Amino acid sequence: MLFGQALFERNHMASLTLRNICKSYDGTAITRDINLDIEDGEFVVFVGPSGCGKSTLLRLIAGLEDISSGDLLIDGQRVNELPPMDRSVGMVFQSYALYPHMTVAENMAFGLKLAKVDKGVIQRKVAEVSRILQLDKLLERRPKDLSGGQRQRVAIGRTLVREPKVFLFDEPLSNLDASLRVQMRIEISRLHQRLKATMVYVTHDQVEAMTMADKIVVLNAGEIVQIGQPLQLYHYPQSQFVAGFLGSPQMNFLKVRALSASSEAVEIEMPGGYRMPVLVDGSAVEVGEEMTLGVRPEHFVAPEQADFAFHGEIAVAERLGDHNLIYLTLEGVDEMVTVRGDGNLRVAVGQTFAAGLMASKCHLFRANGQACPRHYREPAIYG
Repeated sequence: MLFGQALFERNHMASLTLRNICKSYDGTAITRDINLDIEDGEFVVFVGPSGCGKSTLLRLIAGLEDISSGDLLIDGQRVNELPPMDRSVGMVFQSYALYPHMTVAENMAFGLKLAKVDKGVIQRKVAEVSRILQLDKLLERRPKDLSGGQRQRVAIGRTLVREPKVFLFDEPLSNLDASLRVQMRIEISRLHQRLKATMVYVTHDQVEAMTMADKIVVLNAGEIVQIGQPLQLYHYPQSQFVAGFLGSPQMNFLKVRALSASSEAVEIEMPGGYRMPVLVDGSAVEVGEEMTLGVRPEHFVAPEQADFAFHGEIAVAERLGDHNLIYLTLEGVDEMVTVRGDGNLRVAVGQTFAAGLMASKCHLFRANGQACPRHYREPAIYG
């Protein structure tokens, strides 16, 4: 049996419950009325722009910050007043925070030594964890002799040997270069699959959120704006903020006007005076209302396959091998429109380019930023 499986069968994993959690500094609210349930073994990612409160929320769970109001429960037990060491959580920080004069083995064992754990138990745990993280051949090295990815694995190992019920990661990959970030993303995902542990991960990188999470929690200005599985948030954003934050390149937004509206569709007037129905619930939409049409770059199609087609001039063309990113200027539209196209397509700046929209793939947002619910059921989620 794998070490990780045996370890967490003994340790029973943990659920997290946050009820009306608020945090204020000198009267200024950082997080407001956070309500969230994290199940045993879930990998949950907090994502949002800088300053949205995601790291503060993680520190509240860890006990590194005091909760101003609300209740935090681990396995049903209220832990607001418990110190970090008594919460059975382990935190991996953005900085590795390794002791430079200690070896890998000594860094991993340090917390257990402070807790006066038996020396034989410490050696066994360090050996087992180092095998899981592929550090067993590096135990005698010091941090200066390690790569960034290896140092991050040591920091994870130092947390893992303590056998916490909940793992907390605070932007652990932000100091790594692009290739190492991909590698460590895979390693952390594999670690979660092996341990089946409860993990809470903070990042501002929506690619990390989409690829790693069982459930994503999107925060903005200290509040939760949407919770869901990655593909649910990608295909069914409840607001223009979530739609623009998730997806790379970002969703295109065009100003449009409602010509008619029903529970089945909203007919909109496009830039240039063209009309197109969007298959959303427009029950609350008023005729003449100013709205925003959202289209992801990868959802444009050839004009002959489309419900609506338009022509624009190529301002920039980025050839990326397997695909092109084509940036179009449209008459009457201030922002360029981004289209993801076939990498074999010959494109050039100044060329006229035709792109098509499918009504079933479009999103529609009201002036307050809220989305009109889409009717189309994505096969990736429901198929």
